[in-house]
Amino acid sequence: MKECLIVGKTHAGKTMFALNFAHYLGVTNLEITFRHPSGLVGSKTYSISAARRELVGAAPHTTRALQSITLDLPVGKGSKRCLFTDTSGLVDHIHADVEIRRAIAQTLGAIREADLILHLIDAAAVGLQDAPSALGEVDYQVAQFAQMRTGYAMLANKMDLPGASVGLARLRQEFPGHTILPISALYKRGFREVKAFVQRYL
Repeated sequence: MKECLIVGKTHAGKTMFALNFAHYLGVTNLEITFRHPSGLVGSKTYSISAARRELVGAAPHTTRALQSITLDLPVGKGSKRCLFTDTSGLVDHIHADVEIRRAIAQTLGAIREADLILHLIDAAAVGLQDAPSALGEVDYQVAQFAQMRTGYAMLANKMDLPGASVGLARLRQEFPGHTILPISALYKRGFREVKAFVQRYL
């Protein structure tokens, strides 16, 4: 089973995307496996609404482990399973909290192993300032590393917010040749295109 890793900076909308994409595919109750940096592994079953309440938060670094959901996607006349893994938010500096540093290191290690990478970027934030300032070094490094592999797409998230269209245009100018898909993780917009992209590599 292939693994699709969902990466990006804090507040890019990774967890909301993972949960709402599962809902878009028809999942109402899901089992999430948590793989902690310490090596501890556990799982818990949620309804979609309960998962949103517990796992999505306004504070940065709400996600501090790899959180995986197994999803079935239609491929041809059948379907294929894919492990969608949400990750800890990346930052441009060395975080003071050792637990968060370990979670980020776990994310960076997972990037090297993943079959597919969905890289979420806050397009609205990019629309409010120039792309280099909004993105920071970490997004550039992920984009440069992942572009060398097949199965990488940049998801320009928060297209429902003011300034996101400007941000999308700036991303396309900044990363020519990259696959960039505009989405709203909150309102499930652009998910058909994301599903088609993932299906291509299963």
